[in-house]
Amino acid sequence: MLVELVASVDMAAWLDAEGIPDGTPFLFSPAGEYDTGLNSYGRSPALISNPVNTQLAFARDMKGFLNFLWNHRPGVVEYTASGLVPRPRSWKDATVADRQAYEVWRNRDPAGPRVKGTTWNREVATADGFYKWAVRKGLVASSPIEQRPNRGFRSGRGYRNRSGSEVAVEKRPDTRRHRLDWLPPETYRAFRDVGVRGYLLSGLRDPGFRGRCTARNAAFTDYMIRAGLRLEEQSSLTVYEVPDRDGSRAYYRYWLPASIAKWGSARDVYVPDGTLRSVTDYIEIDRAEAVEQARATGRYERIRDALVIEDPTRPRVRCQGRWLSLEDLLPAERRRLLVATRDGLEPAALWLSEDGMPLTLHTWKYVFREASHRCRRLGLKIHCHPHALRHSFAVITLEQLQRAHLRALGECNEAQRRHYTLIWGDPLDWVRIRLGHASIETTLIYLHTLKQLEMETRLALVPDRWEDLDTAYQQDLNEVLGWVST
Repeated sequence: MLVELVASVDMAAWLDAEGIPDGTPFLFSPAGEYDTGLNSYGRSPALISNPVNTQLAFARDMKGFLNFLWNHRPGVVEYTASGLVPRPRSWKDATVADRQAYEVWRNRDPAGPRVKGTTWNREVATADGFYKWAVRKGLVASSPIEQRPNRGFRSGRGYRNRSGSEVAVEKRPDTRRHRLDWLPPETYRAFRDVGVRGYLLSGLRDPGFRGRCTARNAAFTDYMIRAGLRLEEQSSLTVYEVPDRDGSRAYYRYWLPASIAKWGSARDVYVPDGTLRSVTDYIEIDRAEAVEQARATGRYERIRDALVIEDPTRPRVRCQGRWLSLEDLLPAERRRLLVATRDGLEPAALWLSEDGMPLTLHTWKYVFREASHRCRRLGLKIHCHPHALRHSFAVITLEQLQRAHLRALGECNEAQRRHYTLIWGDPLDWVRIRLGHASIETTLIYLHTLKQLEMETRLALVPDRWEDLDTAYQQDLNEVLGWVST
């Protein structure tokens, strides 16, 4: 069913009446129509349990395919009481031929976007999941995405099928790779100082730099590369998750709740003392100033459906007639979470904009993008996105732990090595826990990166100049071969 929205409709009231929670992505047709069948997938268990970034990726990927159907594929004719009515092609009309045309345009058309294999495979997985759901719900008779038996994993006897499962034929096979984006410590410091803080390559401040909130942004990037959190996890932190710093420890530990951890991967997070000091300075100076200015304008009193912690010493809120602790609140709820202090209301969110409101994921991505552009303008070939800092944390931490682990094992006998491994475990598994990975297979990509670094070190020992051969050896070789020296 299609619902045509007109200007007189109160969008917020309509969404509330339909039971659509805040932050749920939805799609409109170019004609301004809201398709209830299409958008109900956003509220299905198949998608609603996913992180916000995954839900937004679904909306973007489906938007690309639906726009292609609407604008570039032949329309259809409907038989109605008033006769034949032509209309653009919708998701319900999609065929295998439509998907084939879309695949050619996205991947091989010289005038097309020519997307990476990983991007295309993600788009295929999005559409495949949606159409399989639509078939189960009876919204379409069949999926336009062809399937083939899944060869599964490779063993000594070839590929083994995983319980007769299927995979989309459209998926590209050239995306299995071990390459990942990460920054060595020196490269990261250059990105932070030049791109984020606005310094010149000489180490002096750039008088022409017009960036703002540099202390906050530098604290955020330092936090990300030293704690290894995902972007949504770190941006959803509140002041209550910031450990009390006393300067007596090298690392401080706090608990990341399942409500903001991807796939519910609640875990301990370790923050170095130096990084925590930068965050504390930001809270006491920049953040406090932003909160004070927002209070002066009454900004917090205008927040719609605000959740208020009435007792700052007990972080809980009353919602729908019951009390919820801070650990129960989702990222979207935390963005409208306020604390009633003696000086007035203030957000519980840790990372605030200059106007005193919680920062969005889009804003943080913009900060990284602008910092990378500035680096390139000044001659530094550095491109850094938020997840690259998480990769950097994993590679650097794993390398340091492996060195210490091997050094300790080298000083033990066989019985001591068994005991040491039993007590301290495997560094790779420790990194897996810190990253919140459910399977060690996901973490293995960082071990492969360490192997690449080891091979690069070994290759550096291979001589790159072969023309300066030993003179005596060259003379002997000439005599044997009958060459005449000139």
